[in-house]
Amino acid sequence: MAGGFRRSWLYTTVRVVFGGWFLFSGIEYFTPFNLQPLGHTPLAREFTLAMIHSGLFAWIKAMEVLIALAVLANRAVLPAALACAPLTVVIAYWNFVLDPGVVEYVFGALTVLCNAVLLWPWRRQLFALLRWR
Repeated sequence: MAGGFRRSWLYTTVRVVFGGWFLFSGIEYFTPFNLQPLGHTPLAREFTLAMIHSGLFAWIKAMEVLIALAVLANRAVLPAALACAPLTVVIAYWNFVLDPGVVEYVFGALTVLCNAVLLWPWRRQLFALLRWR
């Protein structure tokens, strides 16, 4: 069943769109174009600038590129989607709490949804890891 879902148009579309989105988001940080949004609220700007000035943001963006390449190549999608889970939580928090707005809510929700779709084929195995034995 999981193999069938991984071959579905929904999974493939999400994988390609999410991979392309993360590849662009990761690479653009390292270009001189300065497209990285800092946020509209003082707290969002402070949070983003703290990550940039500490050097953590460069690591996050490098992870985004690696995750995107794996997802786009359709190789090691499960480890890539699992590595993306903490990034997804931070992205959702930033969009829902630190910098709320209609566009931000959409991007936050899409990030969570796309990550969930990438993890969906392995849900039984992943939920089994949560059982206390």
